[in-house]
Amino acid sequence: MAKSANAVNWFEIPVNDLDKAKSFYEAILGIELQPSEMGPMKMAWFPMTPEGTGATGTLVKSAGYTPSHSGSLVYLSVDDLEATLGKIDANGGKTLMPKQSIGEFGWIAHFEDCEGNRVALHQEA
Repeated sequence: MAKSANAVNWFEIPVNDLDKAKSFYEAILGIELQPSEMGPMKMAWFPMTPEGTGATGTLVKSAGYTPSHSGSLVYLSVDDLEATLGKIDANGGKTLMPKQSIGEFGWIAHFEDCEGNRVALHQEA
């Protein structure tokens, strides 16, 4: 691993209904996900800026991918955490942990997406 690189460079969020999940994430984040297929895997890729910071990833519908509250927790960056939580609740998701301060690093919250995954949000201070 390069000294200046962050350890994480990719994430995958399991889904059962790719179209529903794609619409959910586009609505709550105000972005467009790009559909893709790799063999039997159906995906919807989050936007990526090659020279940007942080990781990007995809929604994945495939054998062996099961939505869940267990396992790794992905934090998505947002500019307005409260507004995003409102969109989550209005689009079939559910707030699990409301906005909480993490001091000088900003705020975080956890939610359940429309597929039953536990996912998190981060807003910089």
